[in-house]
Amino acid sequence: MAIQNYKNHIRFYPPHHFVFYPITLALLASAVYYAINDAPNQKLWMFMSIVVFLIIVLAFMLRQHYALVLQDRIVRSELRYRYFVITNTRFEPMEQLLNDGQIFALRFAPDEELPKLVQRAVAEKMSGNQIKKAIVNWFPDHQRV
Repeated sequence: MAIQNYKNHIRFYPPHHFVFYPITLALLASAVYYAINDAPNQKLWMFMSIVVFLIIVLAFMLRQHYALVLQDRIVRSELRYRYFVITNTRFEPMEQLLNDGQIFALRFAPDEELPKLVQRAVAEKMSGNQIKKAIVNWFPDHQRV
């Protein structure tokens, strides 16, 4: 497995990204094509276009929502635990000063960089992207959604 860093940390789920979406997009393109070019059945094809479009939107929203809400809770818990083990102080006071993007970016910081990066993120109001770019030795997260 490749060493994880800022440039390669995005993860794809092949059945979803490379099978489901291409098939549904092809169905949508076909339905739109026939809605334009098949005058006798135009209403049927328009209806099919709308149905396929709604399936795509719903699938994307549900997939993202369920997985990300759970992942966010896990990341917060893990970060609280790691911060406490490393510093012997609770993370919650610092957490109140950080936004979600900053907190989720901090998960990639290794133990030796985490406390200083948390302080720096609060002091400099760093964005999640800036935090990720500031990490010297990336702490991989290969199990995220």
